[in-house]
Amino acid sequence: MKESDKLDFKLPERPKQSNKGTFGKVLNIAGSKYMPGAAYLSSISALKIGCGYCFLATDSSVIDSVSAKTSNIVFVPFDKLKEQNPDVISIGCGLSTSDKAKEIFVKTLSIFKNTPMIIDADGLNILSTLKIKTPKHLIITPHPVEASRLLNEDKDKIINNIENSAIQLSKKYNCITVLKSHNTIVCNDNKEIYKNKTGNSALAKAGSGDILTGMISGLIAQGMNLYEGAKAAVYLHGRCAELASNELTEYSVMADDIINYIPKAIYENLSKQ
Repeated sequence: MKESDKLDFKLPERPKQSNKGTFGKVLNIAGSKYMPGAAYLSSISALKIGCGYCFLATDSSVIDSVSAKTSNIVFVPFDKLKEQNPDVISIGCGLSTSDKAKEIFVKTLSIFKNTPMIIDADGLNILSTLKIKTPKHLIITPHPVEASRLLNEDKDKIINNIENSAIQLSKKYNCITVLKSHNTIVCNDNKEIYKNKTGNSALAKAGSGDILTGMISGLIAQGMNLYEGAKAAVYLHGRCAELASNELTEYSVMADDIINYIPKAIYENLSKQ
Protein backbone atom coordinates (compact mmCIF):
# COMPACT_ATOMS: atom_id res chain seq x y z
CA MET A 1 0.00 0.00 0.00
CA LYS A 2 1.40 3.38 -1.07
CA GLU A 3 -0.08 6.24 0.93
CA SER A 4 0.13 9.98 0.42
CA ASP A 5 -1.56 13.04 1.84
CA LYS A 6 0.18 15.37 -0.59
CA LEU A 7 -1.52 16.43 -3.79
CA ASP A 8 -0.01 18.31 -6.69
CA PHE A 9 -2.29 18.50 -9.69
CA LYS A 10 -2.63 20.58 -12.79
CA LEU A 11 -6.09 21.49 -13.94
CA PRO A 12 -6.98 20.72 -17.57
CA GLU A 13 -5.73 23.33 -20.01
CA ARG A 14 -8.16 25.73 -21.69
CA PRO A 15 -6.84 26.20 -25.25
CA LYS A 16 -7.84 29.44 -26.94
CA GLN A 17 -8.85 27.63 -30.09
CA SER A 18 -11.66 25.54 -28.62
CA ASN A 19 -15.39 24.93 -28.51
CA LYS A 20 -17.81 23.27 -26.11
CA GLY A 21 -16.88 19.87 -27.50
CA THR A 22 -13.26 20.48 -26.57
CA PHE A 23 -14.07 20.27 -22.88
CA GLY A 24 -16.11 17.10 -22.94
CA LYS A 25 -19.61 15.75 -22.54
CA VAL A 26 -21.04 14.50 -19.26
CA LEU A 27 -24.13 12.31 -19.26
CA ASN A 28 -25.64 12.55 -15.79
CA ILE A 29 -28.35 10.02 -14.93
CA ALA A 30 -29.88 11.40 -11.77
CA GLY A 31 -32.92 12.66 -9.93
CA SER A 32 -36.40 11.40 -9.18
CA LYS A 33 -39.77 12.82 -8.17
CA TYR A 34 -38.78 13.49 -4.57
CA MET A 35 -35.12 14.32 -5.21
CA PRO A 36 -34.88 16.80 -8.10
CA GLY A 37 -32.21 18.80 -6.27
CA ALA A 38 -29.67 16.00 -6.61
CA ALA A 39 -30.06 16.09 -10.38
CA TYR A 40 -29.51 19.86 -10.46
CA LEU A 41 -26.50 19.89 -8.12
CA SER A 42 -24.66 17.02 -9.79
CA SER A 43 -25.23 18.53 -13.24
CA ILE A 44 -24.45 22.18 -12.61
CA SER A 45 -21.27 21.39 -10.66
CA ALA A 46 -19.90 19.46 -13.67
CA LEU A 47 -20.40 22.57 -15.79
CA LYS A 48 -19.05 24.90 -13.12
CA ILE A 49 -15.77 23.02 -13.01
CA GLY A 50 -15.35 23.36 -16.74
CA CYS A 51 -16.94 20.64 -18.88
CA GLY A 52 -18.49 21.73 -22.16
CA TYR A 53 -21.82 19.90 -22.02
CA CYS A 54 -23.90 18.27 -19.34
CA PHE A 55 -26.75 16.10 -20.54
CA LEU A 56 -29.20 15.13 -17.81
CA ALA A 57 -31.24 11.96 -18.17
CA THR A 58 -33.96 12.15 -15.57
CA ASP A 59 -37.58 11.56 -14.70
CA SER A 60 -40.01 13.84 -16.52
CA SER A 61 -41.15 15.24 -13.16
CA VAL A 62 -37.63 16.58 -12.54
CA ILE A 63 -37.24 18.48 -15.80
CA ASP A 64 -39.55 21.37 -14.90
CA SER A 65 -37.87 21.80 -11.53
CA VAL A 66 -34.31 21.80 -12.89
CA SER A 67 -35.06 23.88 -15.99
CA ALA A 68 -36.62 26.54 -13.75
CA LYS A 69 -33.26 26.92 -11.96
CA THR A 70 -30.94 26.88 -14.97
CA SER A 71 -30.94 26.95 -18.76
CA ASN A 72 -27.46 25.42 -19.00
CA ILE A 73 -28.41 21.74 -18.94
CA VAL A 74 -29.59 19.61 -21.88
CA PHE A 75 -32.26 17.02 -21.06
CA VAL A 76 -32.29 13.47 -22.39
CA PRO A 77 -35.23 11.05 -22.33
CA PHE A 78 -34.40 7.67 -20.84
CA ASP A 79 -35.40 5.93 -24.06
CA LYS A 80 -32.70 7.91 -25.92
CA LEU A 81 -29.76 6.73 -23.83
CA LYS A 82 -28.42 4.52 -26.62
CA GLU A 83 -28.11 7.56 -28.86
CA GLN A 84 -25.73 9.36 -26.51
CA ASN A 85 -21.98 9.49 -26.95
CA PRO A 86 -20.63 10.96 -23.69
CA ASP A 87 -17.04 11.21 -22.55
CA VAL A 88 -18.06 10.26 -19.01
CA ILE A 89 -21.21 9.12 -17.22
CA SER A 90 -22.36 9.79 -13.68
CA ILE A 91 -25.27 7.82 -12.32
CA GLY A 92 -27.15 7.56 -9.05
CA CYS A 93 -27.57 11.00 -7.47
CA GLY A 94 -31.16 11.09 -6.24
CA LEU A 95 -32.10 8.33 -8.69
CA SER A 96 -34.09 6.35 -6.09
CA THR A 97 -34.05 2.55 -5.82
CA SER A 98 -37.39 1.97 -7.55
CA ASP A 99 -37.84 -0.83 -10.07
CA LYS A 100 -37.60 1.75 -12.85
CA ALA A 101 -34.35 3.10 -11.42
CA LYS A 102 -32.90 -0.41 -11.23
CA GLU A 103 -33.89 -1.02 -14.84
CA ILE A 104 -32.20 2.21 -15.94
CA PHE A 105 -29.09 1.37 -13.92
CA VAL A 106 -28.70 -2.08 -15.47
CA LYS A 107 -29.39 -0.67 -18.95
CA THR A 108 -26.76 2.03 -18.50
CA LEU A 109 -24.06 -0.40 -17.38
CA SER A 110 -24.91 -2.64 -20.33
CA ILE A 111 -24.81 0.11 -22.97
CA PHE A 112 -21.76 2.02 -21.74
CA LYS A 113 -19.34 -0.77 -20.84
CA ASN A 114 -16.26 1.13 -22.02
CA THR A 115 -17.21 4.67 -21.02
CA PRO A 116 -15.71 6.11 -17.82
CA MET A 117 -18.40 6.06 -15.14
CA ILE A 118 -18.95 7.46 -11.65
CA ILE A 119 -21.50 5.65 -9.51
CA ASP A 120 -22.83 7.47 -6.46
CA ALA A 121 -25.69 7.45 -3.95
CA ASP A 122 -28.68 5.36 -5.08
CA GLY A 123 -26.55 3.90 -7.85
CA LEU A 124 -24.37 2.37 -5.14
CA ASN A 125 -27.41 1.13 -3.24
CA ILE A 126 -28.65 -0.58 -6.39
CA LEU A 127 -25.18 -1.96 -7.17
CA SER A 128 -24.99 -3.54 -3.70
CA THR A 129 -28.06 -5.67 -4.52
CA LEU A 130 -26.88 -6.94 -7.91
CA LYS A 131 -24.38 -9.36 -9.33
CA ILE A 132 -23.40 -7.47 -12.45
CA LYS A 133 -20.26 -6.77 -14.41
CA THR A 134 -19.11 -3.24 -13.72
CA PRO A 135 -17.64 -0.90 -16.37
CA LYS A 136 -13.98 -1.10 -17.26
CA HIS A 137 -13.28 2.48 -16.13
CA LEU A 138 -15.15 3.05 -12.89
CA ILE A 139 -15.17 5.36 -9.87
CA ILE A 140 -17.43 4.68 -6.89
CA THR A 141 -18.07 7.37 -4.27
CA PRO A 142 -19.63 5.79 -1.16
CA HIS A 143 -19.98 7.15 2.34
CA PRO A 144 -19.51 4.57 5.14
CA VAL A 145 -23.13 3.35 5.15
CA GLU A 146 -23.06 2.75 1.39
CA ALA A 147 -19.65 1.11 1.73
CA SER A 148 -21.04 -1.22 4.40
CA ARG A 149 -23.72 -2.38 1.95
CA LEU A 150 -21.22 -2.85 -0.86
CA LEU A 151 -18.88 -4.91 1.32
CA ASN A 152 -21.57 -6.49 3.49
CA GLU A 153 -19.74 -5.26 6.56
CA ASP A 154 -20.80 -3.40 9.69
CA LYS A 155 -20.69 0.39 9.32
CA ASP A 156 -18.46 0.80 12.38
CA LYS A 157 -15.96 -1.62 10.90
CA ILE A 158 -15.83 0.54 7.77
CA ILE A 159 -15.30 3.71 9.81
CA ASN A 160 -12.62 2.17 12.00
CA ASN A 161 -10.74 0.70 9.02
CA ILE A 162 -11.35 3.41 6.44
CA GLU A 163 -8.21 2.88 4.35
CA ASN A 164 -8.46 -0.90 4.26
CA SER A 165 -12.15 -0.62 3.42
CA ALA A 166 -11.31 1.58 0.44
CA ILE A 167 -8.76 -0.99 -0.72
CA GLN A 168 -11.31 -3.80 -0.41
CA LEU A 169 -13.88 -1.82 -2.41
CA SER A 170 -11.39 -1.11 -5.19
CA LYS A 171 -10.42 -4.77 -5.26
CA LYS A 172 -14.01 -6.07 -5.28
CA TYR A 173 -15.27 -3.73 -7.99
CA ASN A 174 -12.00 -3.27 -9.90
CA CYS A 175 -12.35 0.47 -9.60
CA ILE A 176 -11.17 3.71 -8.05
CA THR A 177 -12.86 4.27 -4.71
CA VAL A 178 -13.63 7.64 -3.17
CA LEU A 179 -14.57 6.68 0.39
CA LYS A 180 -16.01 9.79 1.98
CA SER A 181 -15.14 10.66 5.58
CA HIS A 182 -13.63 13.59 7.48
CA ASN A 183 -10.43 12.70 5.61
CA THR A 184 -11.78 11.27 2.37
CA ILE A 185 -9.75 8.39 0.95
CA VAL A 186 -9.13 7.96 -2.77
CA CYS A 187 -7.80 4.51 -3.66
CA ASN A 188 -7.02 2.95 -7.02
CA ASP A 189 -6.78 -0.73 -7.94
CA ASN A 190 -3.02 -0.67 -7.35
CA LYS A 191 -3.67 0.07 -3.65
CA GLU A 192 -2.32 3.60 -3.99
CA ILE A 193 -4.05 5.81 -1.45
CA TYR A 194 -4.51 9.55 -1.27
CA LYS A 195 -5.81 10.89 2.05
CA ASN A 196 -7.48 14.25 1.57
CA LYS A 197 -6.94 16.98 4.15
CA THR A 198 -9.28 19.71 2.90
CA GLY A 199 -12.88 20.23 4.00
CA ASN A 200 -14.80 20.64 7.24
CA SER A 201 -18.21 20.03 8.78
CA ALA A 202 -19.88 22.29 6.22
CA LEU A 203 -19.80 19.27 3.90
CA ALA A 204 -21.99 17.30 6.30
CA LYS A 205 -25.11 18.54 4.61
CA ALA A 206 -27.49 17.12 2.00
CA GLY A 207 -26.32 17.72 -1.54
CA SER A 208 -22.59 17.99 -0.98
CA GLY A 209 -21.96 14.47 -2.26
CA ASP A 210 -23.93 15.21 -5.43
CA ILE A 211 -21.65 18.19 -6.05
CA LEU A 212 -18.54 16.04 -5.62
CA THR A 213 -19.87 13.59 -8.20
CA GLY A 214 -20.41 16.45 -10.64
CA MET A 215 -16.94 17.85 -10.01
CA ILE A 216 -15.33 14.47 -10.65
CA SER A 217 -17.28 13.91 -13.86
CA GLY A 218 -16.55 17.43 -15.07
CA LEU A 219 -12.79 17.03 -14.64
CA ILE A 220 -12.72 13.62 -16.31
CA ALA A 221 -14.77 14.97 -19.23
CA GLN A 222 -11.96 17.48 -19.76
CA GLY A 223 -9.38 14.72 -20.05
CA MET A 224 -8.02 14.06 -16.57
CA ASN A 225 -7.43 10.39 -15.86
CA LEU A 226 -9.79 8.82 -13.36
CA TYR A 227 -7.46 8.62 -10.36
CA GLU A 228 -6.01 12.11 -10.76
CA GLY A 229 -9.43 13.57 -11.54
CA ALA A 230 -10.97 12.00 -8.46
CA LYS A 231 -8.17 13.27 -6.21
CA ALA A 232 -8.32 16.77 -7.65
CA ALA A 233 -12.10 16.94 -7.30
CA VAL A 234 -12.00 15.76 -3.69
CA TYR A 235 -9.36 18.34 -2.85
CA LEU A 236 -11.20 21.22 -4.57
CA HIS A 237 -14.56 20.15 -3.10
CA GLY A 238 -13.10 20.34 0.40
CA ARG A 239 -11.42 23.63 -0.37
CA CYS A 240 -14.74 25.10 -1.53
CA ALA A 241 -16.22 24.23 1.86
CA GLU A 242 -13.33 25.93 3.65
CA LEU A 243 -13.58 29.08 1.55
CA ALA A 244 -17.35 29.23 1.96
CA SER A 245 -17.06 28.71 5.73
CA ASN A 246 -14.68 31.63 6.05
CA GLU A 247 -17.56 33.90 5.09
CA LEU A 248 -20.67 31.92 6.03
CA THR A 249 -19.47 29.74 8.97
CA GLU A 250 -19.51 25.96 8.94
CA TYR A 251 -23.08 26.06 10.25
CA SER A 252 -24.62 27.99 7.39
CA VAL A 253 -22.95 26.72 4.21
CA MET A 254 -25.53 25.21 1.87
CA ALA A 255 -24.88 22.95 -1.11
CA ASP A 256 -25.44 25.84 -3.52
CA ASP A 257 -22.75 27.79 -1.68
CA ILE A 258 -20.20 25.05 -2.34
CA ILE A 259 -20.90 25.36 -6.07
CA ASN A 260 -20.53 29.13 -5.88
CA TYR A 261 -17.02 28.75 -4.45
CA ILE A 262 -15.74 26.42 -7.17
CA PRO A 263 -14.34 29.40 -9.13
CA LYS A 264 -12.40 30.65 -6.10
CA ALA A 265 -10.95 27.19 -5.45
CA ILE A 266 -9.93 26.92 -9.11
CA TYR A 267 -8.40 30.41 -9.13
CA GLU A 268 -6.42 29.57 -5.98
CA ASN A 269 -5.03 26.46 -7.64
CA LEU A 270 -4.22 28.24 -10.92
CA SER A 271 -2.30 30.91 -9.04
CA LYS A 272 0.02 28.19 -7.70
CA GLN A 273 0.74 26.61 -11.09
